[in-house]
Amino acid sequence: MSGPLDFAAVRAEAGVPETFPADVLAEADRVAAAPPLPGHDATDLPLMTIDPPGARDLDQAVHLARTAGGYRVSYAIADVGAFVPLAGAVDAEARRRGQTVYSPDGRTPLHPPQLSEGAASLLPGQLRPAALWTIDLDGDGEVTAVDLRRARVRSRAQLDYASVGAQVPTGLALLPEIGRLLQARAHDRGAIELGTPSQEVEPGPDGGWTVVLRGQSDVEGWNAQISLLTGRCAARLMLDGGVGVLRTLPPADPGAVATLRQLAAGLDVDWPAGAGPGEVVATLDPARPRHAAFLDAAASLLRGAAYTAFDGPPPTEPGHGGVGAPYAHVTAPLRRLVDRFGTEVCLALAAGEEPAAGLRAALPELPGLMAASDRRTHAVERAVVDLVEATVLAGRVGEVFDAVVLDADGKRSTVVLADLAVQARCDGRLTPGERVRVRLTTADPATRTVRFAPAAS
Repeated sequence: MSGPLDFAAVRAEAGVPETFPADVLAEADRVAAAPPLPGHDATDLPLMTIDPPGARDLDQAVHLARTAGGYRVSYAIADVGAFVPLAGAVDAEARRRGQTVYSPDGRTPLHPPQLSEGAASLLPGQLRPAALWTIDLDGDGEVTAVDLRRARVRSRAQLDYASVGAQVPTGLALLPEIGRLLQARAHDRGAIELGTPSQEVEPGPDGGWTVVLRGQSDVEGWNAQISLLTGRCAARLMLDGGVGVLRTLPPADPGAVATLRQLAAGLDVDWPAGAGPGEVVATLDPARPRHAAFLDAAASLLRGAAYTAFDGPPPTEPGHGGVGAPYAHVTAPLRRLVDRFGTEVCLALAAGEEPAAGLRAALPELPGLMAASDRRTHAVERAVVDLVEATVLAGRVGEVFDAVVLDADGKRSTVVLADLAVQARCDGRLTPGERVRVRLTTADPATRTVRFAPAAS
């Protein structure tokens, strides 16, 4: 466990702005005081949100229904574009920030809280403007029809993943059924969904912080499939309309696949003849050390993700290797800059209109803005985990721990401790998936450094 830590210093080091300029707050106050409400009334839809406990920046609300031919997915997305005029003060500040940055002690929002946690958020019981996607699926989970329009909505309830997992509410009763169908279709497309547990910082019982490994629950996985479905529909609209911004990822490099296939044999991971890497990954259990090592290595197949803007001919490679189809980010506009622009493009195209000139002019800027914000966010996330790991282990240099080897590169390997969710470098070339004993050689909170060496047998 750890005591008080200065996460603000981590954010400052990465260049994360802590406050909003006065003109941005003033503009946010003005638009929040008079929320724009569309004419189309969809308040009869019993929409619900599913987010982590205590969340206030609620981007999506969902309702699922059975139809004569399959299913209907109604997905309301916070209409941030209705509150943020292009070239205004809030727009300029959002472009500077790129995305909301989450830290253990709070979040640094993309938009002022009066919008992101107030007037634009799909809070329960509140009348809100939304971009309402209505997606019809056949009995196999394939898309048969898509409708998108601005609408006024009212979420009925704010749920979290644990509560939905304990008892799926009536309005979401079809979530497991539809989620599994969509996962099966993703498997058919060759999508690569790793499901590798992530390191997260949580409050410890002593009032400090600790690191845990957290995997994705079934509910989170099913809910993510609704978002991925919507992103695929958005990409199709953009490609058909000849304008937009896609989230792209090139197909897995054949050399990387061949290397991974060789590693599979060494880790006793079954790779049937003719199976793609996505099929293999789908059968693995991250809780098993050798499977965890394989999944860690499989992340190499998902490198090279980018945002690709186009206006005219589509990109040469419009697909996303992880999704197994063209894909666009449109479901988190409160928290991610590009989603607002993607949604505005889709709303125009769905209405049979050309996107506004100012909107089109902004699209080429988005890949660079998002790449910069991704780097900043990843730097904060990594530094936060490194700081807490070093603090948790401070004073324990020389102790020996049980660990599992995740990867090996040159003269060093990466290990994860068996009893603490600490992942760090270890001197010496070890075998991925191997259970080893390691000795802590460095744990320095000042430099956020943790290092191990193989323990003498």
